Amino acid sequence: MRFGASKWTAADVPDQTGRTVIVTGANSGIGEATAAVLAERGASVVLACRNTTKGEAAAGRMRGEVSVRRLDLADLASVREFAAATPQADVLVNNAGVMAIPLSRTADGFEMQIGTNFLGHFALTGLLLPRITDRVVTLSSGAHRPGRIDLDDLNWRTRRYRRWQAYSQSKLADLMFAYELDRRLRERSSAVRSLAAHPGYAATELQGHTESFQDRVMAVGNRLIAQNAAAGALPTLYAATVPDAPGGAYYGPSGPGELRGYPKRVGSSKASKDREVAAKLWAQAAELTGVDVR
Repeated sequence: MRFGASKWTAADVPDQTGRTVIVTGANSGIGEATAAVLAERGASVVLACRNTTKGEAAAGRMRGEVSVRRLDLADLASVREFAAATPQADVLVNNAGVMAIPLSRTADGFEMQIGTNFLGHFALTGLLLPRITDRVVTLSSGAHRPGRIDLDDLNWRTRRYRRWQAYSQSKLADLMFAYELDRRLRERSSAVRSLAAHPGYAATELQGHTESFQDRVMAVGNRLIAQNAAAGALPTLYAATVPDAPGGAYYGPSGPGELRGYPKRVGSSKASKDREVAAKLWAQAAELTGVDVR
């Protein structure tokens, strides 16, 4: 098995027997594809889904040890309930997300994209971290590059809402969180690692919820340009399973524009590496969620 090979595929995922992996949003798309491979390779996989009916349907398509548990990242009460019932896991994959949706708010009043994609995962990670033994993998996106963190209006209370800017902010926040988490873990000499990944352009249900003409445009892109969900899951699988994948690494597709291709370590925007903003974002997330990641 060549962990550093340029054409790394799901066939190269090492044996996962004896390991427990939690994958959020695993009822479809990248999450389902990730969970299916992990289960097939021997892991006990928890599909953490808001819609458990869809979760059970996804589990029925998988081979291996799979369980379905309800988790609504847009509701901190659900996040706390899920975490309280979780004894231990080797890997947490923060995969679930929403993209470019109309303005709406979570049960706790957060703008839905920053609330689901970032704040919900921030709280989940903080609550579960004492019981994670190996690593946390958080999904970002190439859309993080134009993103900017507005610390004065993270939840779009005073700004005019712009769905794509909100999405980019949330995915930048995810990436900054992954980097900052790894720095903090290393400062305390923890054996746990934090990594990040992005799927490139993969055809999933994520592109169908803008409730605008953009759904039709992206449907065409899914057919003509995008890779399938199985290929899009490879960077996540690499980050979650390769033994020597270092903390703080970010993986994505190797092709032009990082849109498709085999997984490799990729770079990220200057903004994603701003430690001062990352620390302030962390503090604000801890205040908003009532959870500090320690």
